[in-house]
Amino acid sequence: MRWEDQRRSDNVEDRRGMRVPGGVAGGGIGTIVIVLIVSWLTGANPLTLLQMAGGGGGSEAPAQQGQVGAPTGDPQAEFAAVVLASTEDAWTRVFQQAGERYRPPTLVLFDDAVQSACGTNSAAVGPFYCPADQKLYIDLGFFRELDQKFGAPGDFAQAYVIAHEVGHHLQTLLGVSEQVMAARQRAGEAEGNRLSVLQELQADCFAGVWSNHAREKLLQEGDVEEGLRAAAAIGDDTLQRRSQGRVSPESWTHGSSEQRVEWLRRGLSQGTIEACDTFGQATRR
Repeated sequence: MRWEDQRRSDNVEDRRGMRVPGGVAGGGIGTIVIVLIVSWLTGANPLTLLQMAGGGGGSEAPAQQGQVGAPTGDPQAEFAAVVLASTEDAWTRVFQQAGERYRPPTLVLFDDAVQSACGTNSAAVGPFYCPADQKLYIDLGFFRELDQKFGAPGDFAQAYVIAHEVGHHLQTLLGVSEQVMAARQRAGEAEGNRLSVLQELQADCFAGVWSNHAREKLLQEGDVEEGLRAAAAIGDDTLQRRSQGRVSPESWTHGSSEQRVEWLRRGLSQGTIEACDTFGQATRR
């Protein structure tokens, strides 16, 4: 990616090196270990499991306040700020074309654990978006795991992760998240998982839409393939096969590798919000 000379977003809050008061909610490190084991065995979203264990279901006000503004002197943090700025530019244009105003999220950088309006969570849950404060949270160490553990190296693979979380912010702005949450509260486990998959696939598609708009300014040869490999590497079937040796589709919460690649590719090729109607597509199939 050609990112070094691009604009860096000021909507960044750096909380790295800050301690979380009281540690991670929901029972501390013992709870985290149990949650990770259950997550690997079932394919469930670890953030959801932590929330169920008492680590993120409330509406706590963040007790932390890190340095705000575009980071300097740290290539990884600067890269994340460039990707965020690119999503701001892309989605501002898309919303303007629809006669709407885009409200960008804040990117919070942290390590070990972080407190958000969705509760206190460990870096073990991976990158996540909190609709209650409209911020996305990333421990940059996850990018090493993306390369070393999941076999998805490259800067565009990392950019895809950020763009996916921004996709969840779009779902908040568009009212999708609220509708899915209400539907899941009325649904059983199987239907709730199905709705979660559709929501995650839509966020993948939104990441593809951003890629379409960023292609000319940021992307280089081979970047798209990096993103597609990353989407395939974190499909529920791939993760389950690696962790438990078998695939349990009924427990999927993010979609299969094939589905994630399909929707990322669809957003990339069409470049519109309308292309990302995963819920309508599922109904028509």
